[in-house]
Amino acid sequence: MPSSTTISDTTRAVGSASPTEPLIAPADADAVRRGPRPQPFLPPRWFVRTAWYAHRFYHRVTGGRRGLWPPSAGKWGTMELTTVGRRSGRTREAIVGYIEDGPNLVTMAMNGWSEGEPGWWLNLQAQPDASVVLKGGGRLVRARAAEGAERERLWAAYADHWPELDDYAPRRRSTAVVILERRADRSAG
Repeated sequence: MPSSTTISDTTRAVGSASPTEPLIAPADADAVRRGPRPQPFLPPRWFVRTAWYAHRFYHRVTGGRRGLWPPSAGKWGTMELTTVGRRSGRTREAIVGYIEDGPNLVTMAMNGWSEGEPGWWLNLQAQPDASVVLKGGGRLVRARAAEGAERERLWAAYADHWPELDDYAPRRRSTAVVILERRADRSAG
């Protein structure tokens, strides 16, 4: 009599005497049946860069009244981040997505889903003091990269605002989770 193998047989732990010890979690067994997830559609690089420039232009031409929004349940917000160029010393502006973590702002150094670090993150590594403009006003910030358990917690929090994050982050292990902490205005005091 031929034996038939079931998913539960193939998920048994290697060397396990018990058929109830799974090698993989039951939720993962469903993924095994379905096969690998298809990669999400990513527009060509020229399109991503054009969208960045158009978004910044739209924000500028409307006098800052449009183009920024706060994060909400299940959706990240956008902010204008101003850094100092690491080579030029001139101010550089970028509009980036963010979430809030208490008083801090959290963003991802994803570079439009491409390899390499975005210029604004390279600038912040050289000079961590920056400023941001949010829908409700601006603030001075200091940037740092989250590490360890804090990074994992913030990655999960960002994924709550953007469920497809893991699909779109090809550099999951190396993508910096950037924390922008409020800093005091030295000129105010």
